[in-house]
Amino acid sequence: MKVIQTSGKRKRATARAVLREGKGKIKVNSQSIDIISPKLLRQKLREPLILAGNAINNVDIDVHVSGGGISSQADASRLAIARALVSYDKKLQTTFLNYDRHLLVADIRRKEKAKPNRHGQARAKRQKSYR
Repeated sequence: MKVIQTSGKRKRATARAVLREGKGKIKVNSQSIDIISPKLLRQKLREPLILAGNAINNVDIDVHVSGGGISSQADASRLAIARALVSYDKKLQTTFLNYDRHLLVADIRRKEKAKPNRHGQARAKRQKSYR
């Protein structure tokens, strides 16, 4: 029995996917992918599954995601699912890369840290008055 563990990150969100042989059940944080809302994020999570085609019919995927907002969590989960499917079936790599590079390559942009004495903003400059 083949068990594959992968991870994906987006902003502050981190997702861990575990792929096992099974009957095609996909769960995100212990709930079925079919009841995730809003619908746009559900479609985003389904993209790697649709591209994989029949390869997902004999595997179960459990995703645990935490941190960040709902959109970042969806992107991190999507990345983890796609990476797990590529580990399971190497032929899917070119399909995913041709469709969207961010299915396999993480977006490394992060929030810029706040600087000291700048009132919390990362880039705000202190106002000067010369009169």
